[in-house]
Amino acid sequence: MLLSSLRRSCLRHMAATAATPRTARCRTFSSSSSSSSSAIPPLPVVHHPLYSAPQLPPGHRFPMQVFRVIHERLLGQGLTNPSQVHVPPSLPSDEELALVHCPEYLAAFSSCTLDDQRVRRIGFGAVTRTPTLVDRTKSEVAGTLLTAQLALKHGLAVSTAGGTHHAFADAGSGFCILNDLAYSAHWLLAHGGLQRVLILDLDVHQGDGTAAMCANSPGIFTLSVHAASNFPARKQTSSLDVPLPDGLQDDAYLAAVAEVLPGVLSSFRPQLVLYDAGVDIHVDDELGRLAVSDAGLMRRELLVLDTCLGAGVPVAGYVGGGYARDLAVLAERHMALHRAALRMWADHGL
Repeated sequence: MLLSSLRRSCLRHMAATAATPRTARCRTFSSSSSSSSSAIPPLPVVHHPLYSAPQLPPGHRFPMQVFRVIHERLLGQGLTNPSQVHVPPSLPSDEELALVHCPEYLAAFSSCTLDDQRVRRIGFGAVTRTPTLVDRTKSEVAGTLLTAQLALKHGLAVSTAGGTHHAFADAGSGFCILNDLAYSAHWLLAHGGLQRVLILDLDVHQGDGTAAMCANSPGIFTLSVHAASNFPARKQTSSLDVPLPDGLQDDAYLAAVAEVLPGVLSSFRPQLVLYDAGVDIHVDDELGRLAVSDAGLMRRELLVLDTCLGAGVPVAGYVGGGYARDLAVLAERHMALHRAALRMWADHGL
C-alpha cells in the first residue's frame, strides 16, 4: 500500500514538473574541507543566540532553552568549534516572509497585536506579543534558510533549531508561528535556482502547516512519517503521508522510513532535502506516542543522511520537536542528528 501511494505521489509531482529544465544531480559539492588539518571536520552548524532568548513561564511545556543547551554541548563536547558556527546575518522582513505568509498575519505578529484566538492557537501565551519572540521567530526562519544554503554549498549542514511545521499561511499553531521549512523551500525555488525540494518530516506530529503551504507547489514534495493518532487532530494532505500506529519500536519504525525514502529520491529527484529530525518519536518523549530508543534515533539519522547523500542529494538538517523536562537529556537526543552528520561528513568525503 505504501509503495502504491508513493508511486502515485511521485508520478503526480513528476508530471507537474515535466516542463521544468532538468539539472544534474548534485554528486560533487563545492567544499574545501579536504585541505583542513583540523581534527574536527568543518561541518557547517547554524545557530543564533535568539533561538533561546524568550523567557517562557515556569513549567511551560515548550523547551525554549534547549537550543542554547544543544549549542553549548556541541561546543563543550568538542563536536564543533566556534569557527564552524554560522550565524544568520540578518532577519527576514515581513515583505520577504510574504512569499508564503499573509501580510495581515505578519503585520499583526510583528507589531505584537495578534488577536487572542491566534495567540491561544500558537501556545506561548502573552510572550507571543513581545518583540523578543518576534525576533526569535524570524531568526529561526533565517537560520533554516542559511542551513539550506550551506548544504547546497557543502553537501551537508545542520542547525541547532528549525522545523516549525505547524505554522500556516495566516496563523500559527502548536508552538509554531512562521513556517521556516515552507518559506525556505519556496525561497529556494524562487531565488535559489532550484526546481525540486524535498521536505522530509520525521517529527512524530504530521507537518500539517507545511503540507498546506506547499500543496500547490509542484516543485516541493512533502513527505511526513508520523504517529497517526497524535496532534494535529485534523491532518492535512502531504505529497506522501505515512501514518504509524502508537507504540512502534525501532525496527518497525526504521523499516517504514526505509520503505519510502529511496523511492521518493529516485522518482522526484530532489536537488535538496530539508530534513526535520524531530526526536519526539522517542519512547520517553512527553508528547510522543511512538517507542523509538536512543539507539533507534541514531540509526534513523544515519539511515536518512546516508540514503540521501548516497543518492547525491545535499541535506539540511533541523532538530524539530522534542519534549522533556531534563534539557540535557533532550539536547542529547537532538544531538544524534549532529553526531550522525559528523560521521556522514567523513564517510562521504564532504
